[in-house]
Amino acid sequence: MARAFPALGSIRELSGSEQALHRDHLTRLDPEGRRDRFNGIADDSFIARYSERCFAGVTRVFALVDRDGHVRGTAELHPPVGGEPADIAFSVEPDWRRQGIASELFAAVITAARLAGYARLRITSSSDNHAMRALARKFGARFTFSQGETAGTIEVAPAAPPLAAERDGIPGFARSRALALAGC
Repeated sequence: MARAFPALGSIRELSGSEQALHRDHLTRLDPEGRRDRFNGIADDSFIARYSERCFAGVTRVFALVDRDGHVRGTAELHPPVGGEPADIAFSVEPDWRRQGIASELFAAVITAARLAGYARLRITSSSDNHAMRALARKFGARFTFSQGETAGTIEVAPAAPPLAAERDGIPGFARSRALALAGC
C-alpha cells in the first residue's frame, strides 16, 4: 500500500521489476552514506550484486519514490535466519535527509515485520552513525557495542488478531487496517 509523503513522493514496497531503482538509489549515496549503509566501503559493482540479491529472495524493500519515479530512500526487511532476528537496513540520499523519510520507512518496516509475525528486528551500524542510532531508539531499539560496531534489537509487538471481516473472507481487510493504524 502506497502512502503519500507530502511534496516528496510516496512510500511503498518495490516490486521485483523495480530492482534497478533500488540499485540506482544505492549508487547515488555519497561515500559517508555508503559507509553508514554497508558498514564499510562499497563500490558500484558490490552494490549492483547486493541489490540483485535483495530482489532474488524474500527480502522486502520499501522506498520513498519521488514524483519523477526515482527512489530517494529505502528500508530493507531481511527475514530471520536460523533463529536470529530479522535484519533491517536503511538509506536516504544526502539531499533528501532530515525530512522524516527514514522515520516513515522505519514505520513501514516495523508494520511489515509485525504482519509477518517477526518477534525481533536487528539493526547494525558503525559506532559513529549517531543518526541511525537516534532513529532506531525512537522505535524502541536497545543497543550493544562491540569492536566498533553497534547492534540494536527491537522487540516487535504481535499483530492484532484478525477482524471478523477477515475471518469471514474479505481478503486483505485486516492487513489494510493494520497498515492504516501504523500510518502506512
